[in-house]
Amino acid sequence: MRARLRPARWLPPLLAVGVLVAAWQLVAIGHRYVLPRPRRVLLQLVDHPGFYARSALVTLEEALLGLLIGTATAFVLAVAMSQLRVVERAVLPVAVVLNVTPVVAIAPALQEAFGFGATPKVLVAAIICFFPTLIGTTAGLRATDPAILEVLATLHASRWERLARAQLPSSLPYLVAIARVCFPLSVIGAVVAELVAQGSTSGLGTVVAQSASNAQLDRVYAAIACLGFLGVALTSVVGLIERRALRWHRPGPGAR
Repeated sequence: MRARLRPARWLPPLLAVGVLVAAWQLVAIGHRYVLPRPRRVLLQLVDHPGFYARSALVTLEEALLGLLIGTATAFVLAVAMSQLRVVERAVLPVAVVLNVTPVVAIAPALQEAFGFGATPKVLVAAIICFFPTLIGTTAGLRATDPAILEVLATLHASRWERLARAQLPSSLPYLVAIARVCFPLSVIGAVVAELVAQGSTSGLGTVVAQSASNAQLDRVYAAIACLGFLGVALTSVVGLIERRALRWHRPGPGAR
């Protein structure tokens, strides 16, 4: 706890934020029709906290539900791929095609299919989280120490026993790394779907789209600030999970 309170931990990010805000202020002074001043954005958040909180909650719900669906589906398929090569040959080409297809092109099609509710936003968030989870989990399951697998083989452990006793525990660092990537990605997917969804009435992406069309730059950047806060909060949650779940894991020489 004391280490976290040392100036070396909190002073650099504080200085970085201060420099960023100062640069923002300088640019906004000369380009007020392009960039609002930080004070206007802050006042927008202070004057309408309930509005932005409700919008953020909508986006967060869409993102987390999509994250759950995408990562759970990818995890199950990754386990099957790590055990059966025929599943990998069947699933991986489809996953690659899905990954290289721009999500901006997928979102309108999903809206046409599922309407204006939360379903297309959740599906976009799920799709954007699917491929990183699939590839990362498969790599983690196959990175198990061969010596451990040999010992289990000498004990006549079945394929599923090797999976439960060796492969899944050794893949935990990979899963945490996947979470660091996919938690923010889920928010991006939900926001992209809200931005392109015609007729959408809620969510931070909708706030950005509607405010930009009305040249309300303070509302646009207030919504963006809320999105940044969501990203930081989700990343912090992953960091907490990592510290709790991976106490046994020894980081590499370059880790801090």
